[in-house]
Amino acid sequence: MKALSASALNGALLAASLLSAAIPTLAMAAPLLQPGKHNLYQRVITRPGATMGTTAAMTDAKPIDGFEIFYVFARNSGKIQVGSSATGTAEGWIDENKSIVWPHTMVGAFTNPAGRNRALFLDNAEHEQDLLTSADSGQKAAMLMANAKAGKPGSVVALEPENYVDITKNFYLLPILDAKQIEQDSGPSVRMLHVISAPASRSSAEAISSPDALKNFKAGLVFVIDTTSSMEPYIEQTRSAIKSIVQTMQGTAAAQNFRFGLVAYRDSLSDTSKLEYETKVYAKPDFSRPVDAVLPAIADVHDAPVSSNSFDEDAIAGVRTAVDAINWDEFAGRYMVLITDAGARDGNDPHSITHLNIDEARQLAAAKGIALFVVHLLTPSGNTAHDHGHAAAQYRSLSRFGTAGSLYYPVQGGSPEAFRPVVQALSTSLLQQVADTTGRPIAGLTPKGQAPDPKMAVVGQAMRLAYLGRSENTQAPDVVQSYTADRDPADTLHRSLDVRVLLTRNQLSDLAASLQHILDAGLAGRIEPQTFFTQLQSAFAASARDPSAISHIDRIGPLLGEYLDDLPYKSDVASITQDTWLAMGAIGQRTILNNIASRLRLYQDFESHPELWVHLGHSKDDGEAVYPVPLEALP
Repeated sequence: MKALSASALNGALLAASLLSAAIPTLAMAAPLLQPGKHNLYQRVITRPGATMGTTAAMTDAKPIDGFEIFYVFARNSGKIQVGSSATGTAEGWIDENKSIVWPHTMVGAFTNPAGRNRALFLDNAEHEQDLLTSADSGQKAAMLMANAKAGKPGSVVALEPENYVDITKNFYLLPILDAKQIEQDSGPSVRMLHVISAPASRSSAEAISSPDALKNFKAGLVFVIDTTSSMEPYIEQTRSAIKSIVQTMQGTAAAQNFRFGLVAYRDSLSDTSKLEYETKVYAKPDFSRPVDAVLPAIADVHDAPVSSNSFDEDAIAGVRTAVDAINWDEFAGRYMVLITDAGARDGNDPHSITHLNIDEARQLAAAKGIALFVVHLLTPSGNTAHDHGHAAAQYRSLSRFGTAGSLYYPVQGGSPEAFRPVVQALSTSLLQQVADTTGRPIAGLTPKGQAPDPKMAVVGQAMRLAYLGRSENTQAPDVVQSYTADRDPADTLHRSLDVRVLLTRNQLSDLAASLQHILDAGLAGRIEPQTFFTQLQSAFAASARDPSAISHIDRIGPLLGEYLDDLPYKSDVASITQDTWLAMGAIGQRTILNNIASRLRLYQDFESHPELWVHLGHSKDDGEAVYPVPLEALP
């Protein structure tokens, strides 16, 4: 066994591909339900070496790919009848012992490995548990890694690839068969995961060698700047910093690899109509134009002629515009710098433009692979408004980026003179990253004696690993069955795998409809909260196949969908009963309803990006297309 390279994986991994057209389809049937479930069907994943026949006798059996995902339609003496769609037809019979039961659709998704150790996949649960509960788990993990790389795998079945495998760009399957929570003496608990692995489809993309790929590493830095009243000095300093760096870049080879953009935001025009605009794209990073073309494009940026009605502004609207308006797929280095002196309007604010909360905004940026920095001006006026603490908490959360933590840079005093070196240092550090990555240095870019920013090092490594993962088509490791952990054994503060749930379009639509019912019932019962469950039962009974069953439900969980049962996460909504709803009071109820509204807007965003949805195997049913929804995005 050896560490799995991208080139080795390309040949080794088994993919979910089309079955032979020679296999005829069988009669229409409904899949079998999982025991004790009313809407959740049985599913299996085929093992390598599986064959399929048209009858249970399998006299005409032909080989099929391993790691196919199938619904189970019938069972007969150790054989199972399977099909790729719950609404389609059964396609044939396979040996039950050539399949693995997949009771739910939990999958693992690698986080960017920058700043942490690569994940290890071990051969059995005992070895994995010994590693995770050992007093010197970090040393043991390092020894296992070193031995595996040296060709002495021992209990190591496979290693996480060195490059980042982004599940939203290069979809793969790392199905989780089981998850066990392991408590630690200190730090967060760790989930031990029983997994198997397969990519979603074979790829014919040729691997690109790293040195050649890195020469083409191109980066975009987009400033998202608050242009409300009193921000003119900071706008000018930002413009000056961009001009200085552009002049430094001109005439160097690095000018081929770096571009600026600028998005301005103010606040809701429905709140203050004379603000002129809510958000405005002044410049996009554009490699079809010279590097200095950005300067005239941003020359007219100015602050608002009038003040807005509240101290907080709609920073999330600015971030959302920058996420959506820029084609981030053109860039390997994806950087955004938010500059503001005020907190962000919450999603439940009636004048919020997007109605998104901080968590949803962060997820939108993360889905694009953007490192979002926040430069927070701690001005005297913000101090007078008692805004600093609230805003700092918001922006630390918004700017969380992998193992780097929060990319949050407060400017004490908030003066233009204190702001200038911060924005200059951020810009030059990001340009320095690109110059170092591409092997095109720029003399004198970083002042001598300037201490390196450890956060920048993590961001730079993350961008390189993500780019190499895409350009070299790095795949998930070839694992039949193994055990791993969702956190780095050497430092459990660092997450190595995110647990996600593959929800079909139909399931996400049903979940959104259920949440809408809950939101409507909650809003309708604001005056008389004791009618909340009565409202819920009426709403769900109207669309239920068995309305009488709804009247016996005493908590919200069963109304959300069986595909959320038994998942390793704590839902804020599922455990709510009539008594707990009344006990939490008006503020707690409003918090729950606001969170539900934010989830609904996030699901609408998932649905509005068809490129994020994947068809598993050879099912072409749009309702069966899946998206890997993060656990934290569930209600």
